[in-house]
Amino acid sequence: MGAYINPIYPYKSPADLMSTPPQRKPLIVIGAGPVGLAAAIDARLQGLDVLVLDDDKTVSVGSRAVCYAKRSLEILDRLGVAEQACNMGVSWNIGRTFLEEDEVYQFNLVPDAGHKRPGMINLQQYHVEEMLIARALELGADIRWQHKVTAVTRHDDHATLTVETPDGTFDIEADWLVVADGARSPIRRHLGLDIEGRVFQDRFLIADVIMKADYPAERWFWFDPPFHPNQSVLLHKQSNNVWRIDFQLGWDADPEEEKKPEKVIPRLQAMLGDDRPFELEWVSIYTFQCRRMTDFRHGRVLFVGDAAHQVSPFGARGANSGFQDADDLMWKLGLVIKGQASEKLLDTYAHDRQFAADENIMNSTRSTDFITPKSRTSKTFRNQVLALAKHYPFARKLVNSGRLSMPSFLTESVLNTPDTDAFEGQMVPGAPMDDAPVQVNGQDAWLLDQVGKGFQVLLFVDAVPSPEVLAQIASCGSAPLRANAQPVQATPLIVATTPLNIPDVKVIVDSQGLVAKRYDARPGTTYLLRPDQHVVARWRTLDTHAVQAALARATGLNIGSHIGPA
Repeated sequence: MGAYINPIYPYKSPADLMSTPPQRKPLIVIGAGPVGLAAAIDARLQGLDVLVLDDDKTVSVGSRAVCYAKRSLEILDRLGVAEQACNMGVSWNIGRTFLEEDEVYQFNLVPDAGHKRPGMINLQQYHVEEMLIARALELGADIRWQHKVTAVTRHDDHATLTVETPDGTFDIEADWLVVADGARSPIRRHLGLDIEGRVFQDRFLIADVIMKADYPAERWFWFDPPFHPNQSVLLHKQSNNVWRIDFQLGWDADPEEEKKPEKVIPRLQAMLGDDRPFELEWVSIYTFQCRRMTDFRHGRVLFVGDAAHQVSPFGARGANSGFQDADDLMWKLGLVIKGQASEKLLDTYAHDRQFAADENIMNSTRSTDFITPKSRTSKTFRNQVLALAKHYPFARKLVNSGRLSMPSFLTESVLNTPDTDAFEGQMVPGAPMDDAPVQVNGQDAWLLDQVGKGFQVLLFVDAVPSPEVLAQIASCGSAPLRANAQPVQATPLIVATTPLNIPDVKVIVDSQGLVAKRYDARPGTTYLLRPDQHVVARWRTLDTHAVQAALARATGLNIGSHIGPA
């Protein structure tokens, strides 16, 4: 057994970036953590130049974000790293909650079959960052290590950055600036921007423990276990025989004392047994908060991930919601940079992801209040729920040891076209798409792998469409959005019940009928899909004008001064 050794990335002199007057770049990302790197990769997949500035020269120290949810894995599939992450990570769907030594509740994140990715994988953040860095470099992103941004000045049409390096300080300008510099966000503080919410008065010990153990690949959470009375403990398996263990300590715990090996090791021995060999890889003490910025967009400066919002670690909403931020932002920013959409489209990034952050904060706060009750009433409620859950199934649903990250349904987005036809199921406008098995050219494949490279029109058929319908398909996927701008295209994609040969149109076969089931589809059903794999509109029959109007709306053509519910 041995601890992870952080790679050191090479420093490159900024001589090529220094000039008077300052150089202007179309897009700069501050922060080479998971969310900043995801944004940079997405930019390169759209053919956009991107410069990434990071003040460090390595990946994160310690496991940090360890749980990557199914939706994040689907985003990472689109970015090109999910297969590698899943191969290295520990896949799991089952979570168990214990009171003392008795199991009182369990859940299954993916109760039905027919999904490419598991409900969750556990993988240390440093491994994910290494994969994202390699992918970003492969795609041509310019990543500069030991480039610390010390000041940002906002202007109407750009931002000016002051960057400090071992070779001196220089200024550089960005048409657009994406800030992904983490929960403490020096840039947010430098600009004097607010972040509001609750800081919870409790402390937790994180221990990354290297050991060989035969525990199953599941999430285990204990309330009041005999090895750590009156507190809670969380156990996760990670890659390379590393186990993540969180001990609740209470607000009065001394952070510096509790990090010392002579304090940590006895806690682990009480839990694991004295005779089990183990090695500490990383130890940290944390408090947590549930809060967000009032607005994620400030002109040409856009905040993503922990820089914009923070939640408690219970529920794995931090990195997962950050990936969804980048996923939402980058297709919109790409259209704006290419002149295909107005800047107002970026206001919908702020509105929609602020809505998602509020949802995450609400769920995270509920989990935290259950795990660490701060009043006599809430503690009585928690203890009664746990006592009842040992014997009565109804109470088990009330046990909240961290409701796990779920993607946000952006049903309030102004970009959606409301339903005019009756549909069943969850694939409402604003919903993240459900995956399903399909066949492409006779080979097994997955629905989500066929979408996500732009807008797409999904048409369900049971036979080769007539020439008239094919002509409609060809004409409905383009909306002239702005004068002198390249129109936004929506690529047609046909879902058939049997293999069909349709020239110039991709056909996927709903081999198990799960696409039609999950999308409540029948022949003629039409969906308009966003580049980030969200449903934006749907109809029972193909209507060229309706699709074009919905595409124009989805790209912000008719956005007014108020960005709110449709």
